Amino acid sequence: MNTSPDSLPVPRPPRIAVIGAGPVGLALALHAATQLPEAQISLFDARPLSKDVSGDPRTLALSLGSVQLLQRLGAWPAAQAQAIREVQVSQAPPTPRRLLGLELGEPEVRITALEQAVPQLGAVLSYGQVLAPLQRAWQALQAQQPQRLVNRFGEAVQGLKPHGFGVEVDAGIAEAFDLAVVAEGGVFAEQARKAIAHDYQQTAWVGTVTLAPGSPEGVAYERFTRQGPLALLPLKPLDGQPRAALVWCVDARDDDVADLSDAQRVTVLNHLLHASTGRVTGIGPLKSFPLGLNAERSLVQGRTVRIGNAAQTLHPVAGQGMNLGLRDAFALVHALNRSDVDAALRSVEWQRAPDRWSTLLATDFLARSFTWRWPGLPAARGLGLAAVQALPGLKSALARQMMFGRR
Repeated sequence: MNTSPDSLPVPRPPRIAVIGAGPVGLALALHAATQLPEAQISLFDARPLSKDVSGDPRTLALSLGSVQLLQRLGAWPAAQAQAIREVQVSQAPPTPRRLLGLELGEPEVRITALEQAVPQLGAVLSYGQVLAPLQRAWQALQAQQPQRLVNRFGEAVQGLKPHGFGVEVDAGIAEAFDLAVVAEGGVFAEQARKAIAHDYQQTAWVGTVTLAPGSPEGVAYERFTRQGPLALLPLKPLDGQPRAALVWCVDARDDDVADLSDAQRVTVLNHLLHASTGRVTGIGPLKSFPLGLNAERSLVQGRTVRIGNAAQTLHPVAGQGMNLGLRDAFALVHALNRSDVDAALRSVEWQRAPDRWSTLLATDFLARSFTWRWPGLPAARGLGLAAVQALPGLKSALARQMMFGRR
């Protein structure tokens, strides 16, 4: 047998199917298209390409790391984004105000971009504002290389199954690919249950509030209440009026928000929020959805890898779901750029585990803690906040984790 180098088979470019053209799937497809110039990439999504995605009002809080990743892709809508320059985390009473004779005040953690020596901690903008520039960038690149980059919009993937050394993707017609990346997430209530699942019995009410003139700009607030976390995320002012996106988590079994009028909701919010937040003056229509954990134990199964909400759907208490998904996407492309598909998948599984599991476990612990009724638990949580604020090294480590994940 002739085993000279000239007789060895030439490896063909990998065929990659990306399933789901949300922000995570589009970011992965776009990054792979530029970093893997030989790869053939097909992007599947059930929605038609002609659908206008720019108006989706859902709010996203992106970490600084995610902002930088989107900037690298040339798909960052800087003019539409509201920078987060400070994060304040506090706990509503009852909280310990004295310990061993020392006055603690109301426990809170304040993290600023200035003290972390970064231009911003992150940014807030709508889902549509993130998705639209990513889709435009993908379409522009795809139009230049239609033989290598293929749009499969309007084609819902109905099934995946192993096929030889690859995976078969069934979107009406079965096709073989070397790798399938599932980035189709959805919300907890609509998902099939994965290996690790827990219903937190909490409801998130989301919408937009207006704030009194002169309210602090660029500050994200998270308030731990008896029923769950309450967050205000800064938005671009509208007609000079300060605004914020609201995420209000309550006990689904004792949900009073549903029956309140708008005026009553404003009153309750002003009672719950920290005095430094500024006064809520108005509230828009709210939507609700149930909260839970739904995660795979492993990102990789054969030649299929799941990223973003397809791999883990988290409670919004830490606002890390989208950020974790973008880090998954970039890590996968980086690994594929350095080795073959199987080696890349092994590398991603191990490399992403510390960041993924630390985020998942921390988020799950915080979310479950609001359902526990243990004596002294609010006091323990308050002392934890006070400790983080008092220890600069610990606070800086927490800030870096929020901005860039665990490295």
